[in-house]
Amino acid sequence: MIEPRSARHLAAIASLDPEAIGAGLERDGFFVTAPLLDVGHCAALAGLYDADAARFRSTVTMARQGFGRGEYKYFAHPLPDLVVSLRQMLYQRLAPVANAWAQRLDQPADWPAHHDALLTRCAAVGQTRPTPLLLRYGPGDYNCLHQDLYGAIHFPLQAIVLLDQPGIDFDGGELLLVEQRPRRQSIPKVLPLLQGAIAVIPVKHRPVMGARGSTRVQVRHGVSKLHRGQRRTLGLIFHDAV
Repeated sequence: MIEPRSARHLAAIASLDPEAIGAGLERDGFFVTAPLLDVGHCAALAGLYDADAARFRSTVTMARQGFGRGEYKYFAHPLPDLVVSLRQMLYQRLAPVANAWAQRLDQPADWPAHHDALLTRCAAVGQTRPTPLLLRYGPGDYNCLHQDLYGAIHFPLQAIVLLDQPGIDFDGGELLLVEQRPRRQSIPKVLPLLQGAIAVIPVKHRPVMGARGSTRVQVRHGVSKLHRGQRRTLGLIFHDAV
């Protein structure tokens, strides 16, 4: 059951224009919305981190794996209703962008219009484990540059929802992108996220127009060191994992 207040926020997501998202990604390499989830929704999602362990399929301590410092948890089935709704609604807005990218890169432009169809495609190749996750950082924590692939099928875009307020709940902890351009130096970018805002970023690469048409630019993302407080985010990867 989605509460009426949640339905209003989902309606705001449904009103996002795929062309505007695509234009932002083309211009900046990322797209960031205005805050779409209110403080209550952010607190409810962040509060799930310490909920019943049965809600999660695994917990990753980043220092142990050499991924950085901090911790994150992957949700288990069944996913929380709001997470399912956010994932489905955002995917519908991003699928047209993904297909436009595929055309530019001479790939099959066959990403399905609805998220359930993507999950069915993932399941057919053994990718059945859910990938939405909650991440929690404290002072001194950070996340190394990485890509969230998880299997042969990887939808080219993902979303990140910031659940705490920068400058109030925490300092530092900026969301970072680094673009590795062919035969040129890499470009670092800091994304301007507010509490409740959603960042859309590439999973692996994005098309960039060059002298001879579109070329692939590799993209990695991470989080800079947190100086104070606590920073929590919801990560929405649209493909499932092997």
